[in-house]
Amino acid sequence: MTFSMKTSINASSTSLLGKRALVTGASSGLGAHFAQLLASQGADVVLVARRVEALDAVADKVRAHGHSVATITLDVNDSASRARLADAAGPVDILINNAGIVREGPALTHTENDWDTVLDTNLKAMFFVAQALAPGMKERGGACIVNVASILGLRQAGGVVSYAVSKAGVIQLTKSLALEWARHGIRVNAIAPGYVETELNQEFWGTDAGKALIKRIPQRRLGQLSDLDGPMLLLASDASRYMTGAVLVVDGGHLVSSL
Repeated sequence: MTFSMKTSINASSTSLLGKRALVTGASSGLGAHFAQLLASQGADVVLVARRVEALDAVADKVRAHGHSVATITLDVNDSASRARLADAAGPVDILINNAGIVREGPALTHTENDWDTVLDTNLKAMFFVAQALAPGMKERGGACIVNVASILGLRQAGGVVSYAVSKAGVIQLTKSLALEWARHGIRVNAIAPGYVETELNQEFWGTDAGKALIKRIPQRRLGQLSDLDGPMLLLASDASRYMTGAVLVVDGGHLVSSL
């Protein structure tokens, strides 16, 4: 018996030409990287963040490569701003729900303000940004949403209780919206990075505590921003057109490490 399979996967499957992508938390870190990645694949990008100067700096980098970019200065925690987001952004085919913060410290000293600020930014705002853009996506016949979660939504670590809870919520939010919105052609997936080196955490990884954490990763190395490119392009493109409610873990094997 012989078996053959034809596949339609090729370079065009991950092309984003003609697509418009909106990235929240786009002024630095993962958001800035994802914005430039999507633009490099042909997408027109809309950058959303609070910090005007940092946002403009990222926009300049995108334009320097000849890509189309727009910026929206917005606090995702402000309900009035979110209500205007759909009109300000225009048609959106891809939403990268990335804005997030962390408050570190022992659970015993975690304040109500710490808890509310993290949950409001990482989870509540993520839902309402998606909700604001979903009607337009439905009218356009479909789109995709990629929520940025974390391995801390799937496994525990000390000192980041509100962050871990918020990212666990992001994973459940992803699955809930995927179920409800599949009939409208809106795919909702999540990417869950492990420890990834950025300009914000670079110094920590040179400390004894940072080096000890790296030793616990089965690949014995930190993730680089470029390690997220393939998974992100998969979820943001038509290459994943039959995927919704999925959570892609990108962590060097950290979640499957032995206890």
